[in-house]
Amino acid sequence: MTFRIAVIPGDGVGPEIFFESKKILGRLIENYNLDLELIEVEAGDSALAKYGEALPKQTLKTIEKSDMILKGPVGETAMDVVVKLRQMYEMYANIRPAKSLPGVQTKYGEVDVLIVRENTEDLYKGMEYQLTEDVAVGMKVITYKASRRIAEVALEMAQRRKKKVTCVHKSNVMRVTDGLFAKACRSVLLGKVQYNEMYVDAAAANLVKDPNMFDVIVTTNMYGDILSDEAAQIAGSLGLAPSANIGDNKSLFEPVHGAAFDIAGKGVVNPTAFLLSVSMMLDRMYQLSDQEKYRLASNALTEAIYNVYREGKSLTKDVGGSVGLKEMIDAIYSKLT
Repeated sequence: MTFRIAVIPGDGVGPEIFFESKKILGRLIENYNLDLELIEVEAGDSALAKYGEALPKQTLKTIEKSDMILKGPVGETAMDVVVKLRQMYEMYANIRPAKSLPGVQTKYGEVDVLIVRENTEDLYKGMEYQLTEDVAVGMKVITYKASRRIAEVALEMAQRRKKKVTCVHKSNVMRVTDGLFAKACRSVLLGKVQYNEMYVDAAAANLVKDPNMFDVIVTTNMYGDILSDEAAQIAGSLGLAPSANIGDNKSLFEPVHGAAFDIAGKGVVNPTAFLLSVSMMLDRMYQLSDQEKYRLASNALTEAIYNVYREGKSLTKDVGGSVGLKEMIDAIYSKLT
């Protein structure tokens, strides 16, 4: 099968990362005979300024016909782009690895935590209302179906790793909503993996104290957003973190970092998060197609990135190096086999 990918270069540093990364994508396609069709589309702040819409109709038409979305960072319109796409296409699982890169110094040594975040409901449904001039409310929506579904994703991920899952919630206060989420997680995970539960404030504290007490964390949308940023910073830097938004019919892959307008166009941005997101996309293609070439391509890209970090000679300034975007891309390209 041919995978059709809608590419959103994004805003700020996004277009330059994608432009320089094209050679790596081309090399992977050539080396592994990948059946990929990449179509560039516009979305984000620049699209809003140009068309009056952050997600123009033509972009949505292309996305509708695509299997996957590869997205660079966008600016102030993130809610109108990525959150809207998650909900439109029921991309219910946000997969956020927080994994140390070779040679990147942290206070914690080697960190390897995977956060599995429910991605479609909770307070991020956006159901907010202004009741009076000085009273506003937001609705926290939790369903048993969505909670079970994300617990099943966590189970699948844990079985590939250490078979250990921590369910994070706040059911001692949010007894109905978080209580329902915890109940659903227990129904899926108890007896199948090493399972425990933790209140979200304790989980945040324990991540800072000892991130290695965790392996897979499964949690609700808002808690997952906060904890995954914290975990990424603990593992090295938010600027190095990839992510996947997985649905049954469509998936979206993106770096976690923002558009970084202050360094846009200077050729100094680190492409690691974007390229690791590409690796996650290739792994998803393997899961869907069961074709080994996609798994091999994913592993080759990750290993090429890791080898550049191990050597430490061709890194951007944010991770202690002195080269620019193009030089780092060239170094990763040279490691691809």
